[in-house]
Amino acid sequence: MKKFVLVIAFLVAGNASAQTYPGKPVRLVVPFPPGGGADIYARTIVPGVSKLLGQPIVVDNRPGSGGNVGAEHVSKADPDGYTILYGTNGTHAINHTLYKRTGFDAVKDFAPVSRMTQIALLVVTHPSVPANDMRDLVAYLKANPKTFFGSAGNGTTSHLAGEMFKTVAGVDMTHVPYKGGAPAMIDLIAGRVPLMIEIMGSAIPHAKAGKIKALAVTTAQRFPTLPEVPTIAEAAIPGFQMSAWDGIFTPAGTPRPVIDALNGAIRRTLEEPEVRNALLGRGAEPVPSTPEELGRHVAAELERWGKVVKASGASVD
Repeated sequence: MKKFVLVIAFLVAGNASAQTYPGKPVRLVVPFPPGGGADIYARTIVPGVSKLLGQPIVVDNRPGSGGNVGAEHVSKADPDGYTILYGTNGTHAINHTLYKRTGFDAVKDFAPVSRMTQIALLVVTHPSVPANDMRDLVAYLKANPKTFFGSAGNGTTSHLAGEMFKTVAGVDMTHVPYKGGAPAMIDLIAGRVPLMIEIMGSAIPHAKAGKIKALAVTTAQRFPTLPEVPTIAEAAIPGFQMSAWDGIFTPAGTPRPVIDALNGAIRRTLEEPEVRNALLGRGAEPVPSTPEELGRHVAAELERWGKVVKASGASVD
């Protein structure tokens, strides 16, 4: 009887806590370094979500192992809504095939809250590459096998985009991994690598400045802020489609009222014109969702990216 009373008391306390959420600042763990694309995307929504929740949101950057360090930290946090995760197709899809051990289960250890954005990638080359469209580029690569292509590192979205492109275009390129997208872009601008398929937010400023050439986007439709740039599918390879994505997660077991409060604040923030335009300007299209939709998306992406990683042969111990 005593045990039964304790259980009831625990449930009542948990329900009361959920109903008053949030009663203190919320910590948003971004499992990537400050100043990068993920960090910028996450911080873009923080002011709006914080205002709607009525509490500060503190960004806590915990980089390491492609996002695994920060994600594992959140997976083991108390499921009370005060430690939440900015997750990506890396932490919740790619890494579970790429790494022998991530330290967490993308499905069992998290409660999905909402998708944030779909992030386009851009095929970019150094101006010296004699290709002005994707058909030219495919012809150039077939005539010049083993052409180098840079990426943000082994198993990253930019690496796997290149591997997928190699397969469907029937070309042979040599991968050059860097320790991040920024140093890879520096070498592309300098001409030390001739080609990248990079997150659009990192590539747009340099393309608009004329330092590199933008040939195509990887999404199914042309991107709203770059309507003049065709998709790979329409320019050269019908059916080709690839995009990165992000979303917000809490530890598994978080009460539904807490998840609903976070979901509502995130969705309303992503619908704000200023926030939407800021994200679009960096190559990220807002796609807010229900928790269930994000859960289904993770399940599908685990399978899809797993196949790409296996085909690439990439592996990290």
